Amino acid sequence: MNARRPYRREGEEARRAALIRATLDCIAEGGPQAATVRAIALKAGVTQGLIRHYFATKEELIAAAHETLMTGLTEASVARLDELPENPLARLAGFVANAVSPPVVDPRAMALWAASMQLVPRDKAMRAVHEGTYLAFRDRLEGMIREALQAAGKSPAPGETRALAIAGNALLDGLWIEASLLPEHFATDEMKSIAIKAFERLLDLNFPE
Repeated sequence: MNARRPYRREGEEARRAALIRATLDCIAEGGPQAATVRAIALKAGVTQGLIRHYFATKEELIAAAHETLMTGLTEASVARLDELPENPLARLAGFVANAVSPPVVDPRAMALWAASMQLVPRDKAMRAVHEGTYLAFRDRLEGMIREALQAAGKSPAPGETRALAIAGNALLDGLWIEASLLPEHFATDEMKSIAIKAFERLLDLNFPE
């Protein structure tokens, strides 16, 4: 009996992930209004009843899909940072560069994000997911900013790193949107260079080459 439990759990997680992927596909193709239970079931090749087994409402499924999208983008921003030297400035520069480079920069991901944003003001589940994923990214950025400033011999004033993280997050969001919408207008690594230089000015730091 015990030997079967991990298999069952993995199977349920795989089915749940498949439903989330189908939901994201429906939203990408036609916006949130296209992500009906029927359309999601058809896309995933399952019954509508199976969807209700995993998600009590369609809104809950869409919120879970948005959380998956945003968590994936944050994880991509921290990818391979452990391979960098044990230097807080190098790690912050790597994080900034990742946040404005593929696979984070992606037209489909940006379109999904934009489609989901219209639901945030009027859907409590979406607002909670947006708040959680936003703060997770911003808090991670704030921690890296604090470590970089301390490594450079600077002592941030109370609340300063929070303000810098808010500004830095907004900067990265803007560059991410532009690079995702109009990638043909930017040279290879141009956004990466712009983002790093902007952060150097914002923090009054020089990142290692």
